[in-house]
Amino acid sequence: MYRYFVVVDDIWDVDTWDVIKCAFPTTSSSSRIITTTRMKNVARSCCSSFNGHLYNIRPLDMVQSRQLFHRRLFKSDEDCPSHLENVSDEILQKCDGLPLAIIAISGLLANTEKTKDLWNQVKDSIGRALERNPSVEGMMKILSLSYIDLPHHLKTCLLYLSMYLEDSTIAKEGLIRRWIAEGFIHREGRYTTYELGERCFNELLNRGLIQPGKTNIYGEVMSCRVHDTLLDFIISKSIEENFVTLLGVPILKIGNQSKGIRRLCLQGAVEGNSTILTAGLVLSHVRSFTMVRGLLEIHSFEEFRHLRVLNLMDCSELEDHHLENIVRLFQLRYLNVEGTKISKLPEQIGRLGCLEILDLSDTRVGELPASIVNLGKLMHLLVDHDVKFPDGIAKMQALETLGEVRVSIQPFDFLCGLGQLKNLRNLQLDLGLEVDFDTDDTDVVDEERNKAMVSSLCKLGTQNLRFLNIFEGSSLLQEPLCLPTLEKLIAWFSATLRVPTCVSSLKNLQQLRIRIEVEGVKHDDVCMLGALPSLLILHLLEKTESNEQTEKLRISGEVGFRWRNGESSPSPRAVRSGGSGGD
Repeated sequence: MYRYFVVVDDIWDVDTWDVIKCAFPTTSSSSRIITTTRMKNVARSCCSSFNGHLYNIRPLDMVQSRQLFHRRLFKSDEDCPSHLENVSDEILQKCDGLPLAIIAISGLLANTEKTKDLWNQVKDSIGRALERNPSVEGMMKILSLSYIDLPHHLKTCLLYLSMYLEDSTIAKEGLIRRWIAEGFIHREGRYTTYELGERCFNELLNRGLIQPGKTNIYGEVMSCRVHDTLLDFIISKSIEENFVTLLGVPILKIGNQSKGIRRLCLQGAVEGNSTILTAGLVLSHVRSFTMVRGLLEIHSFEEFRHLRVLNLMDCSELEDHHLENIVRLFQLRYLNVEGTKISKLPEQIGRLGCLEILDLSDTRVGELPASIVNLGKLMHLLVDHDVKFPDGIAKMQALETLGEVRVSIQPFDFLCGLGQLKNLRNLQLDLGLEVDFDTDDTDVVDEERNKAMVSSLCKLGTQNLRFLNIFEGSSLLQEPLCLPTLEKLIAWFSATLRVPTCVSSLKNLQQLRIRIEVEGVKHDDVCMLGALPSLLILHLLEKTESNEQTEKLRISGEVGFRWRNGESSPSPRAVRSGGSGGD
C-alpha cells in the first residue's frame, strides 16, 4: 500500500474541505495530511474528519516582535533611539505579535519622522489591540492606516493588485508596464515612465505592502507577491472606491459593484460562463479589460469602444479571429497576448495610433504586418526571437524597449534603420549573423550586414541606449563599437576570446556580464575593467574544461575598482565563474 504526505493550504470554508477530503482514503494510518486555514470552524472540521490534532500558530513574543520591527526601521536593536523605546513597545503590544501587522506599521513609520509625538499619533490611530478572530478587524485598521498614508499615485498602483489572483507571482516588468498603460505613472524630468514605475514598485516593497518574490543573482527583485490578508483588504478597497469590477470571484457579489464600469477583470472563467458573467453590463464605458487565465467567449471587442488597456495574457482559447475587429479600438494603449495561440496580427494593426505597449512574447506570431511601423507612439515592443520585422523600423521613433530580435532573419533595411531609433533604451538582440537564404537580401554579403549592424549600434550608443542584452554572437563586441551611454551590457551563451576593447570606452557602464574563452581573463583585462568609473556589478564567466586549472583572478585597488567616493577599494560586486557548462 502506498503512503502519502499531503499539504492543503489556506482552506476558506467547511464546504470546500468536505469536497477535498473525499479524495483521501480513511484507512491509511501511516499517511499524513496537513491543512492550514484562518477559520477555526474549518480547522475543527479538518481534525474531526481524520481524528487529527489542532495546532494554533503562536504569535511572535515581544523579543521576536522587536527584532522584526527594529530590523525594518533601524540597522540593529541597539540603534533604536532611547526616546522611541517606550512608544515602540506600546505599538508592538497593539500589533499583538502578528508579523503582517508589524511589517505594515514599520513600513508606515519608515516614512515618518522619528519623533516621539508623531509615533504616538500613529499608536493612538491604531485603536484597540488586534484581536485574532475571523473578521481580522484590528488588522484591517492597521492596513487602513498604511493605505491612507500613501500618496495618491501609490494608492492607485496598490489597488491595481486586486486584479491578480491570490498567491500569484507578479512579474515586476509586466506590472510596471500595466501601471504605465493605465496612466498611473507620468513622465517627470529626465526619467522615463518605466524608471518612475520602478520607484513606485520599490516604494511599495519598502513599505511592506508587497513582498519580494524572485530575485536575480545580483539581488534585484524581479517579481512580487501580495499577502492573502492584504489582498483581501485591497479587493475590498477597490470595490468600495469602484476602482475595478471583479467578476468570477466566489467571494464577491456583483450586486455590490457599480454598473459604471471603468476597469473590468474577469477571473477564473470556465467554459460557458464568461458570457453569462458579463451579461447585463454596459461595456461601452470600460477603459481596461483583463481576462485572468480564462476561456474567451467575447464575440467582438467592438463593445469596448473606449478601451485603452486589453490584457489577454495566457488566455488558453484566444485565436486569431478574436482580434479581427481590434483595429477599431482607436484609444487602445496596451495590448498583451503573451502565452496565447495567436499566430498573426491584423494587417491593419497600424491604425492603432495610440498603442504604446505591445507584448507578443510566447505566441506563434512569425512575422509582423507591414503596417506595424505606423505605430508612432509605440514605446515597448516585445516579441519572440524568431519574429521577422517589415521594412520601415526607422519610423517607430517612440520605441524605448525592443526585444528579442534575431538579427539574421531581418531585412537589410531593419539593420540600417535600427540606428535611427533615437529613444531606444533597452535592446535585446540575437546577433548570430548567419545569412537566412529565405530573405530577399541574399545578395547582401555577411560583411555588409555586419557593418550595418555595427553602425546602428554605434548610433544608438551615442543617443539613449542604456541596456544591451546579447543572446548569441557576442563576437560582434570585438568590433570598434562606440557605446558611451550604455549602463548595462549582458552577454549570454557565446564567448569572446578576450574582454572586448570597446568596453574601455563605456564610462557610464554600471553592470557587465560576459563569457570569456579558455585563455581566461588577463591582467590587462582586469586593469581595463578596473578603470571603468561607474562599474557596480561585474560578472565574468570563463569557458574552460572542468578539469582545467586557471590562475586566480585578483580584484584589488591596485588595478582600479574604486568606490564612488574615489577611495581605492575592491569592487563591491564581482562575480567570477567557470566551467564547460552552459549559462
